[in-house]
Amino acid sequence: QVQLVESGGGLVQAGGSLRLSCAASGGLFSSYAMGWFRQAPGKEREFVSRIGWSPSNTLYADSVKGRFTISRDNAKRTVYLQMNSLKPEDTAVYFCAASTPYGNSWSTWGQGTQVTVSS
Repeated sequence: QVQLVESGGGLVQAGGSLRLSCAASGGLFSSYAMGWFRQAPGKEREFVSRIGWSPSNTLYADSVKGRFTISRDNAKRTVYLQMNSLKPEDTAVYFCAASTPYGNSWSTWGQGTQVTVSS
């Protein structure tokens, strides 16, 4: 069973950058599609980005396209979310997720890391 731990959140001014990391333990990391989601106060959790088993297979929400970049390092069992040109509306708790092995449903979630963007 895979376990996920996010890190890298914090407080940043608008226009700044942060890089989130999600370290996985257990399971065959290369078999999982990995994703990032976020949840702002009073709002539902929303999709941010996804990376498939092939690192070139990526998907982004329209709201972050061109500003965020997802990547993975299978040797380090880690997925990253590079966030540039941050906006106050990016403020949320960011969650990492892993799919079922070679599957498309999200089966495992991290505990989340807070990102706060000040104006």
